[in-house]
Amino acid sequence: MSVKDAAAARFLALCRERGIRKNELALRAGVTPSTVYSMMDPRRRDVSLVTVKILCDGLDITLAEFFSGPEFAHLEQELK
Repeated sequence: MSVKDAAAARFLALCRERGIRKNELALRAGVTPSTVYSMMDPRRRDVSLVTVKILCDGLDITLAEFFSGPEFAHLEQELK
């Protein structure tokens, strides 16, 4: 799993845990729904750390809390 896929999976898990949809996450974070949907799109390779931070702010969690999720425990090396 790539770090981008792990980030998308983590946001999806957090939304499920809190019972919110992607559109509500966008509203809470003050971004457009297309920003959230684009980040979740598996065809998109990269995601901005600033976007991750903004979405974390919308969920009222820190970056440390976000990256402590199990999705990040065993990532493959990104350099090939």
